[in-house]
Amino acid sequence: MLRYLPFLLIIALTIYTFIDCLNTPEEEVKHLPKVVWVIIILVFSIVGPVVWLFAGKKRQGVGGGRPGRTQWVAPDDNPEFLKSLREERESRESRENREKRDEKDKDQ
Repeated sequence: MLRYLPFLLIIALTIYTFIDCLNTPEEEVKHLPKVVWVIIILVFSIVGPVVWLFAGKKRQGVGGGRPGRTQWVAPDDNPEFLKSLREERESRESRENREKRDEKDKDQ
């Protein structure tokens, strides 16, 4: 059984990189067109998938600086959410003040 392990690993790597290449948007593929990468992955069984993993796709660095806020942001860190809360509170307070004033005017 162990003698089949290298072949299974090569097949698994080829299938993984093939699917990864197909699911990668065209603008994230580097150096060659996507169709050429698919052919390289399928024809060169060991080298093709390894080259795809290292050179074929734009990868995001781990722990590096954030290029932009494309990830999920907690509500207490999101300035737009905090601004919407502040505006909602101010409108509620102004509405309550208006109602009190109207009630006071009605009583007089």
